[in-house]
Formats: sequence, structure tokens, C-alpha cells
Amino acid sequence: MRQPPVNRIADDAIKAWKITAAIAAGVLWFITIALFVFAYLLDFTYWIGAAGILISALCTYLFVFLLPKLRWRRWRYEVFEQEIYIQHGILIVSRTLVPMIRVQHVDTKQGPILKNYKLASVQISTAATTHEIPALLEEDASELRDRISALARVDEDDV
Repeated sequence: MRQPPVNRIADDAIKAWKITAAIAAGVLWFITIALFVFAYLLDFTYWIGAAGILISALCTYLFVFLLPKLRWRRWRYEVFEQEIYIQHGILIVSRTLVPMIRVQHVDTKQGPILKNYKLASVQISTAATTHEIPALLEEDASELRDRISALARVDEDDV
């Protein structure tokens, strides 16, 4: 069996993922509060709101505090001359090999949260799908994008 990839994503990925999850959890808490308001205004039972609190608290703990750390530990990648090796997943670990000859183009992407931490993601597009290496330092993402692009271009010339 092949050894796992050696490169990790940036440590600040945990913070960025926590903020993203906290925003989603905030929306969930807003819906829970709205359930209580509607229950009060329409004389419904408060059990629905109580269930909403339980679900919101569980989701907040899982997605804000637990999963970002686990997700960061599992994310690894490595770029070889002939392929890109990506490994990710918490319960189900996915190991993907992307042949350089199949790479059509490579992009970097950066939203406001990643930009705040000076991070960027690298997207590798093939004819079938797009693979992403999330939350790399901006400089590392640019260098990786350029390196993959150069390796893919060499493979096309060899064909």
C-alpha cells in the first residue's frame, strides 16, 4: 500500500473553518429562536423549540469545535511529476490520484475568510471533475498552482 502524502494544509485552516461553521451555526440558532417566537405568538407547544435548541447545540459543538481539527489532521497532499495525490476525510478517508495528463487548468480561489488569514485554495480541474486543496498559505498556493500548471504542460507536450 502507498504511503500517505506528506504535505499538510496551513494551520490557520482550523480557524477559517471554525468561523465558517460558526456563521452557519448562527443561522441555525436564529431559526431556533424564530421557532420559539412562532410558538409563543401562535400558541403552539414549545417542544419544537426545545428540540431546535438540542439540535443547534449539538451541531454547534460538532461543526465549530470538533470537526475542523479532525478535518485538518486528515487533509494531506503531494505533487509528483506524473500525478497529484490528495487524501482527506474523517470517517471515510478518500485517497485520490489525479494524473497530470488529465489536468486541464489550475486555479487559486480565496474568499473573505481565507483572505483574512492570508490563505487560498487550489482547484485542479480535469474533464470529469474539480479537485481542491483547501487553505494553503497564499504564497504556497501560488507556487503550487504554477508548479502543477508547468507539470501538466510538460505532459501535454510529451503526448
